[in-house]
Amino acid sequence: MDPKQLSEYVIAGDPKGADAWTRKAVSEGIDPSTIINSGLMSGMAVVGDKFKRDEYFLPDVLISVKAMKAAMEVLKPLLVQGESPRVGRVVIGTVKGDLHDVGKNLVAVMLEGSGFEVIDVGTNVSPAAFAEAVKEHKPQILGLSALLTTTMQALKTTIEFLEQSGLRDQVKVIVGGAPVTEAYAMQIGADGYAPEAASAVTLAKGLVSVQTLS
Repeated sequence: MDPKQLSEYVIAGDPKGADAWTRKAVSEGIDPSTIINSGLMSGMAVVGDKFKRDEYFLPDVLISVKAMKAAMEVLKPLLVQGESPRVGRVVIGTVKGDLHDVGKNLVAVMLEGSGFEVIDVGTNVSPAAFAEAVKEHKPQILGLSALLTTTMQALKTTIEFLEQSGLRDQVKVIVGGAPVTEAYAMQIGADGYAPEAASAVTLAKGLVSVQTLS
């Protein structure tokens, strides 16, 4: 079976096709990491590129994500069994005062599809709750999302709380969201900024690689 076919189902936003192909691939013994990397992620890379070029819009991306999630639901039990190595662990959430979750959810799905274990703590998450999640789950990456200019300050507040709690050096913090810029991310002491989901995956992988080498 050619993983390119799965990529096409993702690009076209065909959950039924993605589900059926993945089930058949698993039954034939194809490695989950091959399905994820050569099928799902290559398809989402095309979707991300189309989104950047304004050939796809948010509804198109969400339909593709739905197809990716359908395949991931089939693969999840195998990933839990450890048949495919985990890249790392990410805690992700939207900051205090912000209830938006579309962008966060998209990043979470793409991270999961790239081999990360993702703990999604939801929306309107306080700095203390983020700190507790870091203590409990010990992630390599903490992803903070803010979709409103009025909640951007909460990104800074959360990073400061991690510092005060003695947790800041235990986790790499990446930030994103419509009003956030790379300059602002550096200003508040984040380790990285991603303008969209595909970039967030690349950024997270890079930061985990650096941690592994150090």
